[in-house]
Formats: sequence, structure tokens, C-alpha cells
Amino acid sequence: MAQRSTAWGAYRQIADALRTRIAAGEFSPGQPFPAESVLSIEYGVARNTVRRALSLLTEEGLLTLASGRRQLARGGENGMPEHRRIADDLSARIADGRMRPGQALPSESALSTSYGVARGTVRHALASLEGAGLVEARRGKGWFVRASRPGGDSPLA
Repeated sequence: MAQRSTAWGAYRQIADALRTRIAAGEFSPGQPFPAESVLSIEYGVARNTVRRALSLLTEEGLLTLASGRRQLARGGENGMPEHRRIADDLSARIADGRMRPGQALPSESALSTSYGVARGTVRHALASLEGAGLVEARRGKGWFVRASRPGGDSPLA
């Protein structure tokens, strides 16, 4: 059996490195992103490995395809990633009472349509809110505003 030339999950490591470079401002919103072939040489991996990393970043809303070329997604005036913009918006709705404890959130599909992003981007935003203790997923039911944080605190206390 042939040995693998890259470690399992190398695409995740590359995605993490690219996320860090994006956050550091190395790439400006709307600026063409380096080609797969360039990144493949830079990271010493096959183009398919880079392609998987770029697909992950596209699903998260950090990159978008425009005219067949990957570009950084615009997350608003300040270049904020789309998932962060969505999480901030939903968090504000919870904080100001427009979404009450126990209330169901719109479906991932509806949020995706509403924000004009991929479902993966919405999932990333919801996972961020879940980590902050603001929402919870109920198997087969969808996402709900948490009635309280673990330990009995209110979600926004």
C-alpha cells in the first residue's frame, strides 16, 4: 500500500493557517485570493488538499467565488467574516428581546436565504452562538434560544 505524503487533516491545518492570515489582514476584502497552484507550492501539498482547505473557508463565508476566482468575502464595511456578522446580529436580537428564551430560530435554510450566504456559514454562526451559551440545537427540532446558560444563569447575564 502506498504511503500518504501528507498527514490526515492537512487541509484543516492549511485552512487554519489561511484563517490566521485573513484575520491578520494579509488579504483585503474583495482582493483576489492566491491560486490553488501557488498555495500548493507554498504549503508543499497537492492541489486537492489546498482545494479542500479553500472549500472549507468558502463554506465558512470567508471566501466567495466570483467569476471562477476565489476572493475574500466582504462581511460588511469592515471586512468582518459573514458568520461573525450573522452571529452578532442574532446575538443582538436575543439581547434586545426580539428573540425570547425558548423561542425557535428560523431554519438554517431560512437564515441562509435571509443573509444571502451558504448554509455552512449559518451553521458556523449558530455553533459560535451555541458555544457562547445563547442558543441550543434540539435534535430533529432545530435551533432555539437558550432559556438559561448551563448553571442556571440567564443567557445574557
